[in-house]
Amino acid sequence: MTPTEPAPIRILLADDHALVRRGVRLILDREPDLKVVAEAGDGAEAIALVRAQDVDLAILDVSMPRLTGLQATRDLAALRPGLRILMLTMHDNEQYFFQALKAGACGYVLKSVADRDLVAACRAAMRDEPFLYPGAVTALIRNYLDRARHGEETPDHVLTAREEEVLKLVAEGHSSKEIAETLVISVKTVHRHRANLLGKLGLHDRLQLTRYAIRAGLIEA
Repeated sequence: MTPTEPAPIRILLADDHALVRRGVRLILDREPDLKVVAEAGDGAEAIALVRAQDVDLAILDVSMPRLTGLQATRDLAALRPGLRILMLTMHDNEQYFFQALKAGACGYVLKSVADRDLVAACRAAMRDEPFLYPGAVTALIRNYLDRARHGEETPDHVLTAREEEVLKLVAEGHSSKEIAETLVISVKTVHRHRANLLGKLGLHDRLQLTRYAIRAGLIEA
């Protein structure tokens, strides 16, 4: 690594099958910007390793002994809010997918296509972008339409026009200063709108706002 190159993304890989970990590690370690620095055989071990060393990204299997990947995700999100988390699973299952997002994961990758999707998912996670496989996008659309069909409030009834403008720009990755300049408002006003968005929607950070914006059709996945 030369002085001008950024340090590689430090990855924790957790799966209870050593052969799976070995295969996934081969996929990741051949990329110059990715480096597996720790391996765990279950969710509890993953949490212990994150406590003990600096990790940028955790890749967790959904089904593991002691603590599942979903349980570990909830604990890791609370323990290290800046940690990005991806779920790696054999389950093409809407229930697991929605539980993973709710727990704090920023992406959901199927083991069957890990050689195709995992590297892209890692890089997306580090850009604070959600990574969804095509079936998951379909599930999100179906979920949204079902909620609308049953009379639940849709985003256009929840947010003001100005809040939608701020949400779209936040989800696109613009800074508060850039949003203020685009909308010709003060940075303080941007911060107030962002706080209102989080409060109204029951969300906690930009990644969750981005997921919501995708569901609401304000930006493309």
